Amino acid sequence: MFSTLLPFLTVDQQTVAVIERLGKFKKLSKPGFDFKLPIFDQVVGRLSMRLKQLNVDVETKTKDNVFVRIVVSVQYQVNIDKIYEAFYKLTTPDSQINSFIFDVVRAEVPKLTLDEAFVNKDNIAIAIRDELSQIMSEFGYDIVKALVTDVDPDEKVKAAMNEINQQERLKVAAEQKGEAEKILRVKQAEAEAESMRLQGEGFAAQRKAILEGLKASLQDFQADIEGASIQEILNLVLSIQYYDTLKEVGARSNSNTIMIPHSNDVVSSFREAIASGNLLSKSK
Repeated sequence: MFSTLLPFLTVDQQTVAVIERLGKFKKLSKPGFDFKLPIFDQVVGRLSMRLKQLNVDVETKTKDNVFVRIVVSVQYQVNIDKIYEAFYKLTTPDSQINSFIFDVVRAEVPKLTLDEAFVNKDNIAIAIRDELSQIMSEFGYDIVKALVTDVDPDEKVKAAMNEINQQERLKVAAEQKGEAEKILRVKQAEAEAESMRLQGEGFAAQRKAILEGLKASLQDFQADIEGASIQEILNLVLSIQYYDTLKEVGARSNSNTIMIPHSNDVVSSFREAIASGNLLSKSK
């Protein structure tokens, strides 16, 4: 009551005062010092020009029947050219914005699956901003920004999603492990094959060297012993090797070999068996 008798008023920064004269709108007082007519002029309200933020929590259902909680943050402020509309046309802007957000979210999210809702958060925010901008502009408010800050499904759904993700990762890990074991087995088989190849080449070279040495020995025997046939020389060489083997076995201190009586006929049979085995292997 006392303020109506004063001929002046002060308005804070980022604030506009609405003045009426005898119940009718008179003027807007901007920040600073201003005059008014005592008793007749009255400050009926003040509007903040600061940027405001409203957080709205909306529960809705997705296309795949999953209930989710959508958190929307909207930043808005009074349009400096529409202060009159902002003050006189809308009593509670927060309630109005809240209602429109509910309407837009519940129209857009049911069109999307849960995964699509996560991916298309920006599209939902754009739809909210466009819808609010068009409507709230008539009431003198500008929608600066709209953000979908959270898409939160039910706890059971999140647990199921985490379980699916875990199983997928275990599947990939098992596949990778199997592939690694397969590579190891292949490499091991290749290494064994290479080892056997090299071993075979070594045996072949060894036999070749033995044959070459035997050939040279036979030639020397034949040159030194006139009239001796190749077969006789072979029998002699085999007998010498046979007796050398017996001597070597007997010289070993830890040998458990049991010798049985035998004669030259045994050596001949042994020689014939070796020759027969060589011929058989060649025929195969």
